[in-house]
Amino acid sequence: MTTTRRLQAPLRPAARILTGSTYALLGFDALRAPGARVDQAGPVLAAIRKAVPLPADDELVVRANAAVQVLGGTLLALGRAPRLSALALAASLIPTTLAGHAYWTIEDPATRKLQRIQFHKNMAMIGGLLLAVLDQPQAHP
Repeated sequence: MTTTRRLQAPLRPAARILTGSTYALLGFDALRAPGARVDQAGPVLAAIRKAVPLPADDELVVRANAAVQVLGGTLLALGRAPRLSALALAASLIPTTLAGHAYWTIEDPATRKLQRIQFHKNMAMIGGLLLAVLDQPQAHP
């Protein structure tokens, strides 16, 4: 076994646990108490509804998105259907990011900067999930 493969053996599950558990915990929080997320999601959901039929109840949609994150995060952390769960998480993070971190709509420079950082952090998280989608676990021992 090469050094690279020896390193990959423990790193792959560790990466899945670290990534998946984060989504599961954040999703659980949003599922339990959607709060301000519902108001933040309103404009984004209205725009999405022009192209995709979604329920009219914004809270229901926010909770459904949170449920996807709980389930996807849990499956990813457990190594069950990791590519599919990573894809579902990436898809769920797009509207979450647009609704929660719309820095381009914020006037206050300090708040705008903070939200821009959060927006780009979420973009990096989506990138990491897409790498997980492309991972070929069957090619590794």
